[in-house]
Parts: sequence; C-alpha cells; structure tokens
Amino acid sequence: MREIFLRYTAVAFLMLSALMSAAQDKTLRVDYIFSGTDRSVDISLDEMSCFDGWAGRRTNLDSVAVRGNGQICMKDVQTGEILYRQSFSSLFQEWQTTEEATRVRKAFENVFLLPMPSAKAVVSIELYDFWGSVYASLNHEVDPSDILIRQIDPTAAPHRYLLKSGTPQECIDVAIVAEGYTAAEAEDFYKAAQTAMEAILAHEPFGSYRDRFNFVAVALPSEDSGVSVPGEGEWKKTALGSHFNTFYMDRYLTTLRLRQMHDKLCGVPYEHIVILANTDTYGGGGIYNSYTLTTAGHRAFKPVVVHEFGHSFAGLADEYYYDDQFVEYYYPESEPWEQNITTLHDFDSKWKDMLPEGVSIPTEPMKSNVWEECSAGKPMEDFVGVYEGAGYQSKGVYRPFMDCRMHTNGAGSFCPVCRRAIARIIEFYTE
Repeated sequence: MREIFLRYTAVAFLMLSALMSAAQDKTLRVDYIFSGTDRSVDISLDEMSCFDGWAGRRTNLDSVAVRGNGQICMKDVQTGEILYRQSFSSLFQEWQTTEEATRVRKAFENVFLLPMPSAKAVVSIELYDFWGSVYASLNHEVDPSDILIRQIDPTAAPHRYLLKSGTPQECIDVAIVAEGYTAAEAEDFYKAAQTAMEAILAHEPFGSYRDRFNFVAVALPSEDSGVSVPGEGEWKKTALGSHFNTFYMDRYLTTLRLRQMHDKLCGVPYEHIVILANTDTYGGGGIYNSYTLTTAGHRAFKPVVVHEFGHSFAGLADEYYYDDQFVEYYYPESEPWEQNITTLHDFDSKWKDMLPEGVSIPTEPMKSNVWEECSAGKPMEDFVGVYEGAGYQSKGVYRPFMDCRMHTNGAGSFCPVCRRAIARIIEFYTE
C-alpha cells in the first residue's frame, strides 16, 4: 500500500511540476503563417520571441473551455504532460470559405501567447474542419535556451486603466486599443474606450463578474485619422492597418497585421483585445481568442462592441441568418462547438437542460407582437426554446431564444443560454 501511495505521489508531483514549469512569469510569443487555398493548408513557424511577465490564465492550463476552430498545445518533452492549451479561430479559416479561396493562394499572420516553459517543450497547433476533424497541423520544439528566441524589452504604449480589479495574475486583462486616432485625438479615444467598457459591463453576466476584469485603454497613435475603405479608394496610415471590405464585404472591418498589433501592445498586460476604429461607418468583426474590432462613431457602437466581444471572448456564434443561406458552415451530421447554436446532432451537450417542461424541439416561433405581449413581466428563462434559423442559415441550425444580443442589435441583453456560456468562460479563466 505504501509503494502504491509513493508511486501515486511521485506521478502527481511530476504532473504538478510540469504544469508549474509553464507558469513562470514570462511569455513565449509564437508567430505562424497560415497559407493555402480552399482545399490546401500550410502552417509555418515564422518566429519565436519572449518577454517578461505573463498575463494569461493561471488555472485550467491543460484544458480548453470550448473546442474552437483550432487549438495550440504545449507539452513538456520529458514528461509528456500538457503545460498549456488554448482554442481559437482564425481569419484564414474564414477566408477559406470564400469564393476567392477557390482561385488564389493567400497567407495570413497568426500570433499566440504561451507561458514560457522552463524546460524543453513541444508545441502543436491544429486546425479543425466543419466536422471537428483535424485538417492541418504542425509540431515543433521549444527550447528555452534557444538563442534565436528573440528577447523583447517592451516599451509600453500610452495607456490608461479604466478598471483595475487586481493584478494580471488575478484578473482577466482586456486591452481596448485605438485604431485610426491621431495623437491629438487620444482623449476622444479614451472616452470611446470608457463607453465600450461600460457597455460590456452593463450586460450580464459581465456586470456580476466585473471584479474579475482589468480594462486598459491603449492609445496607439495613427498618422492619419480614420480607417481605410478600399471600396472608396481610401487608404489610411493607421496603427494597425485595418480596413473595410475584408473578403470584399463592405461592412467587414478587420486587420491582417497581427504581428504589428502584438508588437505595439507588448509592455501592457493583456489577454483579450478590443480594437476601436475611429469612424462612423457601420462595421466590424470578432474572432475567437484573437480580437474584436468595431467602429466607435456609429450610433450602434455600444450593442455592436458587446456583440463582437461575445465572439472574441466567449466564442459565441452569430444567431442571425439569411434566407438564401449564401454560406453553409454547419451540417446536420456534426454539432457546432459554439455553445449558443445547435444542429440537434448532439443537443444534450447544449441547452437541453434549460428547456422549460413541455417545450417542443424544434420550437414554433412566436410572432413579434405575440412575443412582446407574452414576455412582459415573465422571466427570460420561460422562453428558452429551439428556434430554427442561426449561424447564417435559415434551415437546419437552431438558436435558443427569439432575440438576443447575438441575434440583433435591438435585443436588450444576452439570452439565458449565452449568459451561461459567458459565465463558464469567465470561471474557466479565474477558478
């Protein structure tokens, strides 16, 4: 019995040592290039660098909250134990679904922040298809003593804390970043950043967990005011090189310059990024565990920044849809990884436990006037159902609520299912 106990203790110690070896107060930054077409993919290691400080999570290092469209994993070479794992989505994978990807090969930057290991480790990165299968991967070794891991001595950009609930070790650090604001417009940016933070915290469950967040506004100066609009022949010199017309879609505003963005943020603790563009044109985007980008001058700024943060922070799916189903992302033989939509392939893993007794699957939608009349004074939980139309598709994909922040800008809040999904992410990072 004593030998079994000692053996168990030794294994537990090795596991704990492996996990702790990746929890040093130093960050390993790994830059990759994802390239290919709609049918081919190459993942290439571009550069590794490191800097002092680790603002990432210190709990649940060996697991992920949701699957994502890809994962990066770091394992100790000697023990094989997982030191760190993170899930993500990428603009490259989204581009692969476009018509352009059928006729040209393109490359996209991707940047990941990992805790610096104290001994040799293996990093693996995987991309998943619509069915959750691995369709591209790369493995490579990280040796902390490698002389070609570039040591960065960060100089913090101009910044101002809007909310500081604790240290980076204790809290989730969100950087709200200026794009298209000149140095003379810094105060305008700080006001917009305050508005963005207040909008996020005004939505549950963020408000109830506000003491687990730090929000810092980073006033990156741009040479030009505004952002680029290629469709109008307008190109600006801005801090992050963002532009509308991503994938030739008028309202899709993104930046492809991820290395440049992370270079400029180095020196300010951050885990999640919200970029505010200095324009009144409607648009933006949110990419899970990459960034949110939205326009600060439009009248729908507040609901949009919250919606996009739902994507980038919590991995929530869009719940709106198009009658023509111009893009098919979800298939009946697989269950989406996003927690707020379902194909009913594995509905038990979603919000089946939240359905009121007697609710049919699928659920017959109510007309808007009936919905408003019935919902007055009743708890939101009473109206959780399985309503067809979500994930851009009018058929075969279902959402949990008639209206929600992930469905329309007019919705007043996240639905109960989205609220639970967000709470789970927050607790994953902090408990």
